[in-house]
Amino acid sequence: MMCGIAGWIDFTRNLTQEQAILKDMANTIEHRGPDAEGYWLNDHAALAHRRLIVIDPEGGTQPMTCREGGELYTLTYNGEIYNYKELKRKLEAKGHRFQTTSDTEVLLHAYIEWKEACVEHLNGIFAFGIWDDQRRQFFMARDHLGVKPLFFAQREQSMIFGSEIKAILTHPMVDAEVDKDGLAEIFALGPMRTPGVGVFRGINELRAGHYMVVKKSGVCIKPYWQLKSKPFEDTVHSSTEKVRELLLDTTHRQLLSDMPLVTMLSGGLDSSALTAIAGDIFQKEGRTLHSYSLDFVDSEKHFEQDLMHVDRDTPYIYKVAESVGTEHHEMVLGAGEQVDHLLKQMYARDLPGLGEMETSLYLLFREMTKDATVALSGESADEVFGGYPWFYKEEFLNADTFPWMIQAKGRSGILNKEAFDHIRPEAYVKRRYNEAISEVPELAGESNIDAKRRQMQYLNLTRFLPFMLDRKDRMSMAVGFEVRVPFCDYRIVDYLWNVPWEVKSVDGMEKGLLRRALDGLLIDDVRTRKKSAYPFNQNPAYLKGVSDWMKNILNDTNAPVFGLIDKAMISKIAEGRGEMKPQLAARMFDYLIQVNEWLKTYQIKLV
Repeated sequence: MMCGIAGWIDFTRNLTQEQAILKDMANTIEHRGPDAEGYWLNDHAALAHRRLIVIDPEGGTQPMTCREGGELYTLTYNGEIYNYKELKRKLEAKGHRFQTTSDTEVLLHAYIEWKEACVEHLNGIFAFGIWDDQRRQFFMARDHLGVKPLFFAQREQSMIFGSEIKAILTHPMVDAEVDKDGLAEIFALGPMRTPGVGVFRGINELRAGHYMVVKKSGVCIKPYWQLKSKPFEDTVHSSTEKVRELLLDTTHRQLLSDMPLVTMLSGGLDSSALTAIAGDIFQKEGRTLHSYSLDFVDSEKHFEQDLMHVDRDTPYIYKVAESVGTEHHEMVLGAGEQVDHLLKQMYARDLPGLGEMETSLYLLFREMTKDATVALSGESADEVFGGYPWFYKEEFLNADTFPWMIQAKGRSGILNKEAFDHIRPEAYVKRRYNEAISEVPELAGESNIDAKRRQMQYLNLTRFLPFMLDRKDRMSMAVGFEVRVPFCDYRIVDYLWNVPWEVKSVDGMEKGLLRRALDGLLIDDVRTRKKSAYPFNQNPAYLKGVSDWMKNILNDTNAPVFGLIDKAMISKIAEGRGEMKPQLAARMFDYLIQVNEWLKTYQIKLV
């Protein structure tokens, strides 16, 4: 049930006549649910739903209301519950009766049975809200890793929520205001924003693994799932078997769909593993799995190695497709097409995004919707199994800041002096880094290097992975497409959290444990391939496209971004006179173009 949700709770007014506002909120997220819409209003709750049909087309209509024991419960929900069949059997044994085959109805009955503790029974990706008429309260929850988004804003006595920030900004009580902390998020942290922070003043995000209860007496937010550190007691062999068992189980669960399902295939370890497992299941059922990949015009000519990109993906993609027997589709993008669609990510996020790497993802998903509604993707394997260089290179482990910022060096250098002094980006990053480190559940007696790696994994799971999941959710849902992420199964994350580095990197390779678990499931050429990150367009034509766009902004005396940036420095780089490397210049222009449009289109008031 990949969808969009929105709503409004207020215990001081009657909301039954507020459908016009509710509909306006829902219309802003129509892309998340193009197949159907629904509204439910009573005296203190107004709930909206936009639906993308994936399971039970007839029975999953929302908002869904149930009367149990004379009491009324109403749900608006975005996500998939992967263990809903087991939950349904458990609830039926307790006397619950079901009218549909949807996971939506199971989720609603799970709340009726267990109330706030229902989240402890769920395996899935979800963001939902339930009006409990008996207790006169509203309950909201978000999945363990935060795969599905959920934002909220408190204004006077009202609680306003939505899958995306744009739904909240549509409400007449919410203004598009950004203070200095919001600007620090934009210019110091960029798309890797702080969990819980919505950037706009007074708009927050319900953090992953948390729930919220809204009552007349106030609001309570609590975690229901947290990482817990404990000594590792398994062997390498038993760990290998455990990982293999979990990966097979979660992939099998996530293949359930009443609509066409495909896989993303980059030729790397993670997506190739999911494609191989899914392909085997499809083959046994007499079906052919379709896989999709991305490349760029003249990529072979322009490819250059760097820390995160060791070699080209294409040869490995076709090796996997051939070995698994998928019907493979390759999308080849030109630089001009990416430039033309650059702003799509900003409108999808309601915030500036990463640039051409997100535009390419958006265009790939748009292409995939021609044949499918659902895809599997390999997000979080690197964060969970330790695939990034910063897990094992000392310069990152000892950096005392977010490792992904060492090379990027943030975006604070493009600020003018007045904005820099106002925002104080370096102090902001330090504060946010220290907050993250203070949250790490330590393990007594752990060596210094092991403690550093535990910190690194925590930063990746709670600060970097949310960015990756944001990117995947917004770019896919912008075209009404669902992407599932089996490596985000909280059981895998829970288990790997306490597996020591020497086991994770067994055989002397990053993600060695995962590689062992895939022995016999995946061809060795790919199973032993070194990590190469998501591809980006290295064609000089892309830099020229965004440079020309930036020059046009520089010639616009009314461009709102001028109040924040060092115009002379940007002009110098745009004219090719700076010393910045071409790829870094392209990413800077990507970002500034989006910031300028964001300030203008959202009519942001800086406070």
